[in-house]
Amino acid sequence: MSEQNPLEPMGQQARAAAHALRSVSRSVKDAALREAASRLRSSREILKAENAKDLEAGREKGLSAAMLDRLELTDKRIEAMAEGLETVAALPDPVGDIVSQYVHPNGLRIARIRQPIGVVGIIYESRPNVTADAAGLCLKSGNACILRGGSEALRSNLAIAAILRDALAAAHAPENAIQIIETADREAVGHLLRMDQYVDLIVPRGGKSLISRVYAESRIPVVAHLDGVCHVYLHEDADPEKAMKIVLNAKLQRPGVCNAMETLLVHQSAAPVMLRDICLALAEAGCELRGCERTRMLIDCFPATEEDWRTEYLDKILSIRIVSSLDEAIAHINEYGSHHSDAIVTESYEAAERFLDEVDSAAVYVNASTRFTDGYEFGLGAEIGISTSKLHCRGPMALEGLTTLKYVVRGNGQIRE
Repeated sequence: MSEQNPLEPMGQQARAAAHALRSVSRSVKDAALREAASRLRSSREILKAENAKDLEAGREKGLSAAMLDRLELTDKRIEAMAEGLETVAALPDPVGDIVSQYVHPNGLRIARIRQPIGVVGIIYESRPNVTADAAGLCLKSGNACILRGGSEALRSNLAIAAILRDALAAAHAPENAIQIIETADREAVGHLLRMDQYVDLIVPRGGKSLISRVYAESRIPVVAHLDGVCHVYLHEDADPEKAMKIVLNAKLQRPGVCNAMETLLVHQSAAPVMLRDICLALAEAGCELRGCERTRMLIDCFPATEEDWRTEYLDKILSIRIVSSLDEAIAHINEYGSHHSDAIVTESYEAAERFLDEVDSAAVYVNASTRFTDGYEFGLGAEIGISTSKLHCRGPMALEGLTTLKYVVRGNGQIRE
């Protein structure tokens, strides 16, 4: 099988680059990241021109407004990519960190030390900024990466990857530490998922069909999330001003991303006070509302179905449910949510603490928007993805999530009796 895999040369080059990165100093890695940031800025017009071709092709294919928004590279987003790389360069290098150490009674000195994972395959859709974010984090953590972006962003991704590879060469770092699959052929994903002799971890970012396919076909360990069915719960004592700001931001600031709110839960005591004004503001912003029977008694909206509670819309659509208690809200989130990001708006310390303890999600919030679940917003520089897995890492996956642990044992002639 491996002889027939057209990506095998890429895998071999990535494995060699990963080995070479083990002897590359932090200063060289950081210099490459800063050089890449500078080149992204100076290549802004080239990037926007390539991105314009992707956008035009996307419109011809009938991509939604939310998908086109995810795809677009503006001056602000190019600057954010550059700043993200500079932030990653300024972060401490996790490689070599001593997580714990102790001396065994027999005199052995045992330490657990962070090490690179090796070669990371990243499969993603739509957002071309992922190319820079993922590659930068992999480089800083000492990993080689093989990138496979979506067909809708092919030209944008290739342009960004070329800039990053040029920056590696300029900094005298192994150029093949960053490689990108240059075809939009869907078979390329299958080829990558079979390269377990070269690739150590797969990180998919995209829709449910992509993630499901990766889980089904991969011979390589996978870290991913299937959906971003995120909730905001307005408790009975929620502050109306905070509630309005948080709900509008969580749903409307960027509806097409995984940390946007998809379901609003409202305590039955708060609903008559707040729901009408909040829903009026949502509707005026073009948001379609789907509510439970109790919600529809208070506002004019479409009926919500059982499937709506489990749906990641990635669009200006919102499900609304009125609940009778905090217990019911928590139960709804744990049953229907995707364990991604969920928030409570409350002035009650006891309710907030129960929500934080009992909601089983990667990120839980009190009086803040779910939109903050993001590597950059969490001070991690960027993220390679947001994991809802419970093994290895959870939440925004940044530098630490791209390392593994090695036991380093130093002795003085000890043998086991």
